[in-house]
Amino acid sequence: MLTAFMVLLIVLSNAAGDVCITRGMKEIGDISVVGPKQLFAVIKRILLNRNFLSGVFCLAVSFFSFLAILSWADLSFVVPATAIVYVVTVLGAKFFLKEQINRMRWAGTLLVCLGVALVCIP
Repeated sequence: MLTAFMVLLIVLSNAAGDVCITRGMKEIGDISVVGPKQLFAVIKRILLNRNFLSGVFCLAVSFFSFLAILSWADLSFVVPATAIVYVVTVLGAKFFLKEQINRMRWAGTLLVCLGVALVCIP
């Protein structure tokens, strides 16, 4: 039961982190940097962006949860089980970032699901 909870926590926090960082970087805009002054201005905008910071926090939760689960579960189970994050991230992109996901991307996402299911079969 704890393993399933940890896998779910890893998947949801990882996908949320990716979506939040993407939203934050889209708010910041193009980061083509020419010189040191522009670089520091961009870094300041990034570090003050709430979506970016929320994404970093979520990814930290995912990372430390991943470390915790590896202390008792097999890597050969954990990595395939958490690979479902790819599907959750695509859903987050569609519903939270309002991205248009074409049929080819959906097909690729379904192939990932199939691959995860095959690897998880004992």
